Amino acid sequence: MSAVTVVLFTVCLVLIAAITVAGVAGKLARIDGATYAAACLRAAAAFGAVVTLAAAVTGALAAVLP
Repeated sequence: MSAVTVVLFTVCLVLIAAITVAGVAGKLARIDGATYAAACLRAAAAFGAVVTLAAAVTGALAAVLP
């Protein structure tokens, strides 16, 4: 596989994970009794947290690996 293929595959996997986590967070917020707006805010925060975590891990690995 070429490097571009690996990068695109990884980006797709991270986005799928982030969307899944955001959906679950929004659903749990609604079950907990939050309004739709509050549930969307919690889902957006969860999505941002997953993407930020993936970027931090990528940066740490890039610093360690040759």
